[in-house]
Amino acid sequence: MAEQLDDPFLDAVAEHWEKIVAGYKQFEDKRPVVLYDIQEERVYLYPYEDFKNDMSPKSQVSLAEQYELAGKLGKMVMFVRDNDAEKLVSFILDYK
Repeated sequence: MAEQLDDPFLDAVAEHWEKIVAGYKQFEDKRPVVLYDIQEERVYLYPYEDFKNDMSPKSQVSLAEQYELAGKLGKMVMFVRDNDAEKLVSFILDYK
């Protein structure tokens, strides 16, 4: 994650990175999608299909591409939600 720390959304994640990775590793075999909510300062782990089904068709395509790439690279897909700014941003991050 260090190479991307100039991103304000990842800056928000950095403080909770160890907790995020620990949570992900508990369910690593299921390859969950991670969601970090900036305002709540909470981490959520979702089964891929459940998370995908709650998205628009266009976003589902994007998520499918990211999820496939993350799997090939041995990384995780993470979304950061900022309700104040009304933004949801996704990343492929190395958790190992």
